[in-house]
This record gives sequence, C-alpha cells and structure tokens, in this order.
Amino acid sequence: AFMMAVIALSLPETIILRRVLKWQLIAAFLTVVGAGILAVGYLFNLVL
Repeated sequence: AFMMAVIALSLPETIILRRVLKWQLIAAFLTVVGAGILAVGYLFNLVL
C-alpha cells in the first residue's frame, strides 16, 4: 500500500493536476485514491 501511495499521491502529480483541475477535483481525486489504497492494503492484510 505504501508503494502505491508514493506513486499515486505524489507532490509532482498534484502540481501537474493543479494546472488542469480545480482544487475541489484534486481533493476528491486524492481522497478517492487514498481510500482505495487503504482498502487494498487492508484487504491484502486480511488475505495474507
């Protein structure tokens, strides 16, 4: 989960997205991606 978060929630990506998206959409994107990464991490912990 940490490795996915480092790539998906990186500062350079946020800066690039800031040029094309409003801050509300960026916040929604970061929230959804972060929640998804947490869910996948917990799922793998339950399975393994």
